[in-house]
Amino acid sequence: MFYLSTRDKAIKVLPSQAILNGIAADGGLNIPENFDELKFNPQELESMSNLEISERILGGFFTDFTKEEIKEVVKKAYVGKFPDNDIAPLSAVGDDFVMELYHGPTCAFKDVALSALPHLMIKAKEKNNVDETVLILTATSGDTGSAALTGFADVPGTKIIVFYPKTGISVIQERQMTTCKGKNVNVCAVEGNFDDAQRGVKQIFANAEKLREEMPGIVLSSANSINIGRLAPQIAYYFKAYKELMKNGTIKCGEPVNFTVPTGNFGDILAGYFAKKMGLPVGKLICASNQNDVLTEFFETGIYRSKRPFHITKSPSMDILVSSNLERLICMVAGHEKTKEYMKKLAETGEYKLTSQEHGTMLAEFDSGCANDEETLATIKSVYREHEYLMDTHTAVAWKVCQDWKQTQTDPGVNVILSTASPYKFAGSVIEALTGQKLEDTGFELMYKLHEMTGSAIPESLEAIKDMSPLHNDVTDKNEMQNYIIEKGRN
Repeated sequence: MFYLSTRDKAIKVLPSQAILNGIAADGGLNIPENFDELKFNPQELESMSNLEISERILGGFFTDFTKEEIKEVVKKAYVGKFPDNDIAPLSAVGDDFVMELYHGPTCAFKDVALSALPHLMIKAKEKNNVDETVLILTATSGDTGSAALTGFADVPGTKIIVFYPKTGISVIQERQMTTCKGKNVNVCAVEGNFDDAQRGVKQIFANAEKLREEMPGIVLSSANSINIGRLAPQIAYYFKAYKELMKNGTIKCGEPVNFTVPTGNFGDILAGYFAKKMGLPVGKLICASNQNDVLTEFFETGIYRSKRPFHITKSPSMDILVSSNLERLICMVAGHEKTKEYMKKLAETGEYKLTSQEHGTMLAEFDSGCANDEETLATIKSVYREHEYLMDTHTAVAWKVCQDWKQTQTDPGVNVILSTASPYKFAGSVIEALTGQKLEDTGFELMYKLHEMTGSAIPESLEAIKDMSPLHNDVTDKNEMQNYIIEKGRN
């Protein structure tokens, strides 16, 4: 198995090199040469454990790792970190199912991938005889940061720098990052939004060779889902959900299941598309957006338009206008040359348009919808009132979009909504939804208030940081990110 750049199929690397590099040499993203070697018969799921599903998927994607190495990675990633080693419990809510991806160390879906990536990275270093320190650069809209910091803290041979927007994330999300311990970690707020931070990181990767001169003994990599080592572990929970639906009698093997995914950077839903390419009977993948509905517009029109108003919403992890992982889908639909052309247009003009054939190919697999803040809060309230099920703001966006989509279908089939974060990470917004009271986001006081109101358990990892003082207080201008990296990389 080789990985190709989305912008040039002549650029090939081995799986371990793709993990180490994070991004292709020409600025594109790494994509599997083909999916023939990745086929997975869903009938096999019934006899497999959750850990075995992850082993099978990672072993298929990273073919220069031995079976023993993959098994070790999976064991270190998940055993003891998730209740009953279950990365994605499935809950029946009304007529649908919610896949809860927030039971890991930082209470967000990013834990599934970022528990595995550090161990993949260590093995990849060994395989490629890399003695230099790997510096992980990551931009986060909220949840990636804390999961990446937790995963890479004090991992030998690595450093990590996380950039996050100074405004627009929750108090608890910020506290999770700024209290993270580890001699190799740095956290820095950026004066700007997530797209500013993400754009800065991508520009730094494009300038990687020059930076090597400034930071001898350092190589750059990423923990964002632009890194295939971060994306591949997420595929497992689609297979795991399908197994559970067969086990509980909801479906028979071969029957399709639809998945609605709240997404901003497109990695989580792309993992579902990869699962379908591997043979999982996925019906529709429904892309759920908040008021920053650039992806909804794209699926409806075939036009991607990033130069549009940016909204700070109640679902901040989706406050994104440039969805990096969409490039992989474009490559699979339009090919490498057209992807290069489209990404050039996006960088220069902020816009590109698919052909009608490309747009039609995409719509055969995907559908979309969006929900604004008012609809999001109303959804949290109605679902709790009708089903006594508490959900966060991102999950509520997906729930609303799923219910709207079902109304357009003669036979909506079986539907799974991905729940990407604990409601306690956004306690202020959840309380506002339930009571109509708009409260200042003080984080921890509201967390206890939500517990008093609902009786649901506060995640231990969130309660643990309540009295911790921030260890990281750095702030930088979006144009000074590279200088910040050079300073920290040399230390």
